[in-house]
Amino acid sequence: MKLEKLTARPQYQINIESYDGPLDLLLNLIERSELDITEISLVQVTSQYLSQIEQMKEDRIDNLIDFIVVGARLTQIKSKALLPQDPILVDPDGEAEEDPAAALIRQLKQYKTFKDASHWLGEREDAGLRSYIRLAPPPRIEKKLDLSGVSLDSLWEAFLLVNQRQEKKEASVAIVKPRRITIEDQIRKLRFHMQRAERIGFRQLLSNQVDRTEISITLLAILESIKRHEVNAIQPELFGPIEIARAKPLPPE
Repeated sequence: MKLEKLTARPQYQINIESYDGPLDLLLNLIERSELDITEISLVQVTSQYLSQIEQMKEDRIDNLIDFIVVGARLTQIKSKALLPQDPILVDPDGEAEEDPAAALIRQLKQYKTFKDASHWLGEREDAGLRSYIRLAPPPRIEKKLDLSGVSLDSLWEAFLLVNQRQEKKEASVAIVKPRRITIEDQIRKLRFHMQRAERIGFRQLLSNQVDRTEISITLLAILESIKRHEVNAIQPELFGPIEIARAKPLPPE
């Protein structure tokens, strides 16, 4: 398949099979010539473009059609640049027909925009930058209670043991008007004990309570004090008794 050459010597020899389509080839010719995407640059690369079409194989006729269509448009643009201008054509609706050069320039610029974006994304993927930087600071997470020295099973077993003992005491206690006990009340009591002793047994603290409600509130008070870093729960020996130790100077009462 032969097309009439508009130039005797093309400046570049390009393997068309490496391009995605006619716009890709045309854009490459313009960029290699270090030209802007203008009507003048289209005229200058027309001969180079047509010479590349002649290198295409006959068995690639489906892809060749697209290249020929763009080649015909380039030939029309070059002919228009060399010949006197025709009057502006107007369609039946009264709108002027779009200039072939302007239409091809618009398509090339759109194609270049997407190609540049694709190249930029490809570079980020090759560099392993498939994630985006967090714009907002990470949420502040409250520090967890430091119970690394005490197992949950040991704490639960101690609570159950004291609770069982308290059930036996409640059997002989007369029914009285319930007292209102708060966690802050028990925290103050715990501070009172900690000011007089650096350590006190966990079971001892719970055993001094009157009923199960007070035991539960005392347990919550101990956990809250650990959270405030006023006391620590320690277990000196494996499966040994749990002790509550003063962590820092306690606030004044």
